[in-house]
Amino acid sequence: MSAVDNITDLSKYLVTLPPSRISILCMTFLSFLTGAIAAYLEPLSSIFDSIVYGGSAGFLIFGLTSIMDGAITQPVINAMEGRHMKMKQSMFVSLLTMVLVALVYIVGSLVSTFTVYSYIIDALILGCVLAFGVRIFIIWGTSNIGAIRSILVSAIQPVLILSMVVVIVFLTSITTNIGSFSILAVTLKGIIAGLILMIAIYSFMLVIESPIKRNLGVGGLELLSLFIAQYSEGSRAMETLFEDMGEPIDTLVGVVSFKGENGIKGLFISPCVHPGPVGNIGGGNMPTVLAKSLEPFTMVSHGPSTHDFNPVSSQEICKIKDVILEALEDMEYSSTASQFMRVEHEDAKLGVQYFGNNLLLLATFAPLGFDDIDFGVGLALTKAAQAHTQTENVILVDCHNSFEGEKGRVLPGNPEVFQLMDAVEKIETPTECGIKMGCAHDTIHELSKRSGVGQSGVKVMVLEVEQQKTAYILIDGNNMIIGFRQELLQAVEELGLDHAEVMTTDTHFVNTLSGGHNPLGTKDRNILIEKVVECTKKALEDVETVEVGAKTMKLSNINTLGPTHATELVTTISSIVAVSRVVAPLVFVLALIFVFIWIFYWTF
Repeated sequence: MSAVDNITDLSKYLVTLPPSRISILCMTFLSFLTGAIAAYLEPLSSIFDSIVYGGSAGFLIFGLTSIMDGAITQPVINAMEGRHMKMKQSMFVSLLTMVLVALVYIVGSLVSTFTVYSYIIDALILGCVLAFGVRIFIIWGTSNIGAIRSILVSAIQPVLILSMVVVIVFLTSITTNIGSFSILAVTLKGIIAGLILMIAIYSFMLVIESPIKRNLGVGGLELLSLFIAQYSEGSRAMETLFEDMGEPIDTLVGVVSFKGENGIKGLFISPCVHPGPVGNIGGGNMPTVLAKSLEPFTMVSHGPSTHDFNPVSSQEICKIKDVILEALEDMEYSSTASQFMRVEHEDAKLGVQYFGNNLLLLATFAPLGFDDIDFGVGLALTKAAQAHTQTENVILVDCHNSFEGEKGRVLPGNPEVFQLMDAVEKIETPTECGIKMGCAHDTIHELSKRSGVGQSGVKVMVLEVEQQKTAYILIDGNNMIIGFRQELLQAVEELGLDHAEVMTTDTHFVNTLSGGHNPLGTKDRNILIEKVVECTKKALEDVETVEVGAKTMKLSNINTLGPTHATELVTTISSIVAVSRVVAPLVFVLALIFVFIWIFYWTF
């Protein structure tokens, strides 16, 4: 498994949080249930007393205090100018830590029924201290308000719970199973145990913060906070960080334009800019953003590029648009094109079609898995094709249609590179005839990014040359599972097509979900196949005579993560994850042992 895979797999721990009202209802019910169970464990306790008195005490101690904490934490953090926290996030954190305290409390109550000494109050202190530690991790790691403020905010819920215990035991007539205790002893135990955990947490944070701060100039917790903000709110604040890290590069943009009687009918674009890194950050949603910024029907395919070429901000996409418009200003059009053909060498397959003195290549290794084709490989391939065919412009598309993960990338020196180069040598120069084109678009509103479908849905362009009909099918997704391409091709070829190719845009707009990768075909396969067939039918009905022009443009000074920073970011985070798996158990097991001994074996 690659370093990138290790990092993207971490996203499986991100979950969609429930609304605030659900968390409040859960806290109310679970706290009442906790009190009733703990009271029932008391000898000679009746079911009625356990439910009425025990449940009421449980709600006051755990439920009411946790709801109060959720209501207080959100505005306090937002007032500190940290990352904006929503109420549902605050309530969910309170629910999570309340459940932790309640479980430890029930275990203490259960153990106390078999022993002479009551461990209930000690268990309650332990539960509060553990909740305090968990809250520090969550709040410090996500809110970006600093260590001291995170500690103070994290203490709200444990302090409220222990304070409510004092109020109920000493100042009310409500019956609990806690018994008598010393307020001073409880305070000292809680403070010292909390300090032990704080030292452990702070030490661990220093271990994971230092490498990122040293290598990238930004704190790891700040990076985590910005990523969670993007995941939960669609925030683009991370772009500011990437802009500081970015470096300008020069790359290429391929443009194919089809002009009908009323002007440009459609564009087929292949930018050698990677649509990442994730969500709507940088170029994550580039295929949709770029297509919407251009007036004609536009298909934005995946040009040869890897994560090194991720734009640092969405504003960089405007530079691609400007280059496209520049290409269209003096585009030379031809009324002829060749029929579509395929050439293969070993596992490499190239779809080939001439447009006048220009050449379009569609590269795939399907049904074998592969991922991004490196820009250097793509550049070498286009130059080789240009020399072999004597064409003026060669536009290469990475079909990105058979998912194997990051290990499937086609990099310089891989055997796949030579397979592609040898396939180029098999390209012949056929005769050209008049060309017709039809296009159609379906956003597939029935499906969402949970199904791997981005905002552009599916776009289809049908080209007809001398009775041969070829469908270029582009789905706004990040690759597709192995074998799904063939299912789609079989479905559309029944429409009377001679050839078809299915491509994905490699949009990373769909990558904000669990597990990082979200290839097409994992969910809702039948709906997607149906929509692709319907869209292809509409494109066939739209066919009309056109002229075609093509051009490869140089795109200068687009700010991307660059090969240095992209590699450094991935390797640094991957190393921290590996180190954390060793350091975290060691630090926290020792801390918990000291906390346990302090709480249960120290007497006042």
